[in-house]
Amino acid sequence: MITNLPRTSTFTPSRCRRVFSSLLLLAAFVAILGAIASSRQPAVAAPGGGTGPFQSGKIAPWVMEHTANGQQSEFFVVLADQADLGPAAALQTKAEKGRFVYSTLLNKARTTQGPILQWLRERALEHHSFYIVNGILVKGTRQVAEALAGRPDVARIEGNPHIQNHFPQPEAVDEAPPHLQRPETIEPGINYTHAPQVWALGFTGQNIVVASADTGVRWTHNALKPHYRGWDGMNADHDYNWHDSIHNSTGNPCGNDSPFPCDDFFHGSHTCGTAIGDDGMGNQIGMAPGAKWIGCRNMDAGNGTPTRYIECMQWFLAPTRIGGGDPDPTKAPDITINSWECPASEGCSFDTLQAAVEAQAAAGIMMVSAAQNSGPNCSTVQNPPGIYAATYSAGALSTGTDTIASFSSRGPVTVDGSNRIKPDISAPGTGTRSCSNSSDSAYTTASGTSMATPHIAGAMALLWSAIPSLRHQLSASRDAVNNSAVHIASTQCGGAGPPNNVYGWGRVDIFAAVGGGGTPTPTPTATATATATATATATATPTASPTATASPTATPRPTPTPRVGPSARPRPTPLPRP
Repeated sequence: MITNLPRTSTFTPSRCRRVFSSLLLLAAFVAILGAIASSRQPAVAAPGGGTGPFQSGKIAPWVMEHTANGQQSEFFVVLADQADLGPAAALQTKAEKGRFVYSTLLNKARTTQGPILQWLRERALEHHSFYIVNGILVKGTRQVAEALAGRPDVARIEGNPHIQNHFPQPEAVDEAPPHLQRPETIEPGINYTHAPQVWALGFTGQNIVVASADTGVRWTHNALKPHYRGWDGMNADHDYNWHDSIHNSTGNPCGNDSPFPCDDFFHGSHTCGTAIGDDGMGNQIGMAPGAKWIGCRNMDAGNGTPTRYIECMQWFLAPTRIGGGDPDPTKAPDITINSWECPASEGCSFDTLQAAVEAQAAAGIMMVSAAQNSGPNCSTVQNPPGIYAATYSAGALSTGTDTIASFSSRGPVTVDGSNRIKPDISAPGTGTRSCSNSSDSAYTTASGTSMATPHIAGAMALLWSAIPSLRHQLSASRDAVNNSAVHIASTQCGGAGPPNNVYGWGRVDIFAAVGGGGTPTPTPTATATATATATATATATPTASPTATASPTATPRPTPTPRVGPSARPRPTPLPRP
């Protein structure tokens, strides 16, 4: 028996027509919905006119987070076409290097940024163009960021977070003592680096300009005013000598766009003083008192942003008049002090500042940076700018010893995958007495790699003052300082070195670097980690040394020869001291 099977449906011609009509209506409805959705998303059109695929990988996570739910945020649009500064290496003088780097960067920005700038202007979007990094700061929404990321000539979009630099606090404040009770000794950190012996040879940093990139500078301070490039002894001229990158602060004691040097914290005056300070009345706080200083405020009471940092680095390439205008690369500083950082934990990518740092180096500017205060663990040198090969990074010693301070960060650098050895060099960094911003005669002590950094900047000023042939030859200059340092072995974070990831090449000895140190210094071995205390200045025993009586008019002496190779070699016989 055959079981009855289900009856198969049969489509009649009329039924087919009804189904076909329904499908046509559905397709038309979907098309209408798509058109409406497209009309509501004009921002995804790329600046060049096409739509271009959105590439989420181009946008930093910080930008995605801070443009969620329709928020507006500031972000930095970095163009793919960056200038080639390689030819600057073959140029011999600062003037040649500076002019080449400035003109090359400026021309690249002018020839590549036009279409994006026009697009931003047409939409009335806030923006600011930079040339040191071929990029544009933009304030906009997620749709704006996505539209810009869709352009093939945009490399990436970085955030512009507010960075909370965790600076050391002043440990003690005092007024300069009366003249008859002035200090009888040079500050211990200055002695321990053997700077006074270099002064005795007649080299105090004359003809060298050191720049402060910090919380500003109290330019009228007794230990700073005589050394300010904008002061001729009678009149002040702040054009080309000062820039303020703080434009939107609220309640800052210096206000915004200060037309003269001002320090809104204490940190910038303190670090500048350690590099060049001397009031001529016994407060011998600086490494290179014959050098001049200029400054750029890149932090609002310690709070930085990537664009504030970049703006100061750009200004150093070609300083301008107050308020901008007439940039002049021949007025660029020789050395910059950078006791600050840009942490990834607060939204700064590891390569955010790299191009700007490398542009300064190409221009022959020695950028000295703090190795940061995140020790004692390894791989804690992890934030720009101290991580970069192009910056000379300073670790902190417990002043008066060859023992690393507990807070001083260690290498290797792992955040960028380089495993680079850092710090490069070490200097005294605890209980450092220098200028405060509270009055023209106020001093305070502080501890940190912030304090070690200006010791190195001042040491480099002494080297270039003594050996002009090394000026703006950054690799040779670093070799001269590294190979004459007091090497300190440590296996805490890798090989014993030198260099190693705790001390770098060791404790700076600037007298040895300029060729007057006699026989090579033996290599001590570190056995402990010191904890920074506020009493370091008071307890450190000053090294016997001549007083700072040398001046730029000292009797001329032959220029010493630096030691530029790692192996020991005879040094010139020390010259008679005055």
